[in-house]
Amino acid sequence: MNLIKRNWNNSSVFPNLFDDFFNRELFNWGNNNYSSTSTTVPSVNIRENADAYEVEVAAPGMEKNDFEIKLDGNLLTISSSKEDNHETEEGNYTRREFSYQSFQRSFELPRDVVDQENIQAKYENGLLLLTIPKKETAKQKPPRLIEIS
Repeated sequence: MNLIKRNWNNSSVFPNLFDDFFNRELFNWGNNNYSSTSTTVPSVNIRENADAYEVEVAAPGMEKNDFEIKLDGNLLTISSSKEDNHETEEGNYTRREFSYQSFQRSFELPRDVVDQENIQAKYENGLLLLTIPKKETAKQKPPRLIEIS
């Protein structure tokens, strides 16, 4: 059995309820990858190791020039906007849809822990990868033995 979404011409409450129901993922109604405007927000993985924080942003189909990364104090903001507007020669068209994607994610970096001057970013295979190194003073030192005299 196939479910088909229908467009209703009246303004009854039921079509909106059904539209809302069929637009959601069946088992993930609390999906956090959608903003209040129903646009997707890329998933982010943040990993910490002894030397740095590593941030992975899943953004397939983008190019490195589509991103803007800003650091304002200890607030790191990753944003992107991409417009896909195909020009056509024909003037009368029945349907034409524009494609515009944008997102913005902000993260508060720990104060006095990160080396702000040496943050690196690269984009490859649909992933934006940021390496945020820690200051030498913030790195955890390995345990040392203290001799007893």
